[in-house]
Amino acid sequence: MSQSALPLKPYHWSELPNGPVIRESVEQVLSPWWPRLFGYYLLSLGPLSHKMAKTGVGINRKYSLFDEPQADIEGDYCQLPIQNTSIDAVVMNFLLEFETDPYRLLREVDRVLISGGHLVITGFNPLSPMFMGKLLPKYQQEIPWCGRFFMPSRVKDWLGLLGYQVVADERILHHHLLSDIKAGNIWSHALKSWLPSTGSVYVLVARKLESPLTPIQAKRRVKRPNWSTAPSASRAGHAPKSSNKL
Repeated sequence: MSQSALPLKPYHWSELPNGPVIRESVEQVLSPWWPRLFGYYLLSLGPLSHKMAKTGVGINRKYSLFDEPQADIEGDYCQLPIQNTSIDAVVMNFLLEFETDPYRLLREVDRVLISGGHLVITGFNPLSPMFMGKLLPKYQQEIPWCGRFFMPSRVKDWLGLLGYQVVADERILHHHLLSDIKAGNIWSHALKSWLPSTGSVYVLVARKLESPLTPIQAKRRVKRPNWSTAPSASRAGHAPKSSNKL
């Protein structure tokens, strides 16, 4: 796909429909997880991840990476200028929808993440009311409907192939996002109660599993059984004793 064919992608939360509400909701869901992240380096991929609050995170050195001068590191998501297994936690907000090869992005993140490290992913859920925007020509070329929505189950399958365990899986904002979200919306509350998996935004927290090297035990030499016929045995069995005639 040529560079001109790439979909628009958000650089500010305000570019998303109900962006401030989405940001606040994501921060609220992730607030219990930040104190559980420990290590030396936290990497925020994308400007939305950089501008999200991470209150109480147990990692002091935080860096952002995207394709603007405001980033701590300016670079390409699929070619991270970072050494292998050097990052303790990675945060990705609404990136997979706007990448030409999302699985390649996940593989690159896996390359830089240490064993036992955490990966935080948020995205738009196609099995939700917000998919209505995909069906209406008025919104098809606008953010975020211009991107590709991936099923949360598919993202979890990708993570499973890379050796990750999903430790948190949340759905939030049961609303089509085509208009302002109003507090106390009866329809949204009913949908959340009846079909909780249809939230318009999914939040995943995954942990990279450790893969210790298990030494292969040397094969023991098994003595072959001796199948040779015993001297006293014959096909017809034991021969009868001869009797002496008088």
